[in-house]
Amino acid sequence: MEKKDLEPASVFKFFEEICQVPRPSKKEEKIIAYLKAFGAEHGLETKIDKAGNVLMKKPATPGLENLKTVVLQSHVDMVCEKNNDVHHDFLTDPIETEIEGEWMKAKGTTLGADNGIGVATELAILADDTIEHGPLECLFTVDEETGLTGAFALEKGFMSGDILLNLDSEDEGEIFIGCAGGIDTVAEFTYKEEEVPEAYFCFKITVKGLKGGHSGGDIHLGRGNANKILSRFLAHLSTRHDLYLIEIDGGNLRNAIPREAYAICAVPDDAKHELRAELNFFISEMEDELGAVEPDLQITLESETPRHAAIDQYVAEQLLKALYAAPHGVDAMSHDIPGLVETSTNLASVKMKPDRVIRIETSQRSSILSARNNMANTVGTVFQLAGAKVTYGSGYPGWKPNPHSPILEVAEQSYRRLFDVDAKVKAIHAGLECGLFLDKYPTLDMISFGPTLTGVHSPDERMHIPSVDRFWKHLLDILKHVPAKDA
Repeated sequence: MEKKDLEPASVFKFFEEICQVPRPSKKEEKIIAYLKAFGAEHGLETKIDKAGNVLMKKPATPGLENLKTVVLQSHVDMVCEKNNDVHHDFLTDPIETEIEGEWMKAKGTTLGADNGIGVATELAILADDTIEHGPLECLFTVDEETGLTGAFALEKGFMSGDILLNLDSEDEGEIFIGCAGGIDTVAEFTYKEEEVPEAYFCFKITVKGLKGGHSGGDIHLGRGNANKILSRFLAHLSTRHDLYLIEIDGGNLRNAIPREAYAICAVPDDAKHELRAELNFFISEMEDELGAVEPDLQITLESETPRHAAIDQYVAEQLLKALYAAPHGVDAMSHDIPGLVETSTNLASVKMKPDRVIRIETSQRSSILSARNNMANTVGTVFQLAGAKVTYGSGYPGWKPNPHSPILEVAEQSYRRLFDVDAKVKAIHAGLECGLFLDKYPTLDMISFGPTLTGVHSPDERMHIPSVDRFWKHLLDILKHVPAKDA
């Protein structure tokens, strides 16, 4: 399959265009400028709020003015993850796309189809005057991936639609009517520097090759967490040897399961051979536990140039114990919706910061507010017991499912009519901006759907090309069958 043959051509044309525009979370200036220029080029009423959210309005197709106003919504920012051996600057470099069979992916980086394909779909509709629809508003929000801050900042009255179609789901043929809420829990250890004694062997232990993935959509798959694997081995070493922890780093983003982590440590010279034997035994354990889901897991040990300063041993021990004890993964499944993860937590990143601070970022999700807060407090308590300073984010609300939604009925009938099969109606454990929209627009009727994406939030992100065409046809059919305004 060649790029020139992709369908729908207009959607892939705009997707390729926005792949040329850098758009990391919190650095969306270039994509906002692109959207502003697009609106001017197509003579569309365009406005931008203080946060950077963009809204474009398009009048109804003649004869369809009586339909309810629909808001199409997607977020412009993307998760910026790359493999360590890839040289890519997300602030300046375009995303290089390539085709593998029926899939589109990027060369060693995230693809940005989450949620660039939603953006491209909206642009394709705005640019095409042959598509039938009622009054239309297209909302492009900023900074969804690192805190939903665009949706948080959205002011009442910025949009005026009755129905919102969120284009940020990742399984074609599935219509989502609810999502989890989330909160971040951050722990910080402050340490002193301590001198590493003479005659100590300095080494680097690295965990890599994990699949990672979305901390909401993929958390139930049981994939390895590089921070948990690394801390498990180091916590074991600290009980058997005089271990000095010199440097530690793992994971990057709060909403991505960490794929890679490393630590630089030192043990007495006479423990060198025992250390390698212990690592070999640990690797065997991990392969036995995770081999089915993480066949490419690698844990390596390399000699390092001796270092003279380390994290003081008391704080290092408390840190490693806390990382070892901190929960990660699914905590509870929903009793209401079979197969839905209700509550989970992600031990996302461990970073050494200036002023001798080690910062651990975690995120908790749940479709039940009290369960979300309980999981956050559970994680926070682990780190407080270890002596860390713990803070909590403001969190974001979930989206309670409405199985009697009128636009859901339209979408279900449309899918059945087009493809002669029923769409699956689901709630999702990942966070969507819909809960925040409901806070400010409580009468909105909403659903979320999209083409099939896999490996989002990681360099393995891929988009299923045929599913884009089905998603496109489904969306256009829904727009033609939107309910009429109340008399």
